[in-house]
Amino acid sequence: MTEILSDSEADGRLGAGWTRSGAVISREVELASFPQAIEVVDRVAVLAEAADHHPDIDIRWRTLTFRLSTHSAGGLTAKDFSLASQIDSVLSSL
Repeated sequence: MTEILSDSEADGRLGAGWTRSGAVISREVELASFPQAIEVVDRVAVLAEAADHHPDIDIRWRTLTFRLSTHSAGGLTAKDFSLASQIDSVLSSL
């Protein structure tokens, strides 16, 4: 089973743009267009599938909100922060 991170460990791993609320980290971004937002979702979907770790993604026109938590472990784990970093890489490549 994957180890749950303590609050201080989770806070210490937060990347720029990410916030934590309890057992969830989230990031909201606004893209240039709706097609670009969908492109980002498609790219993140491939990464999430490869990692077998799937974020909640809310799509509101050009605004995407990503939420990560390891539900099977009951909290935040290294898997959440690894995928968050990969999402950051997708966003920085635009």
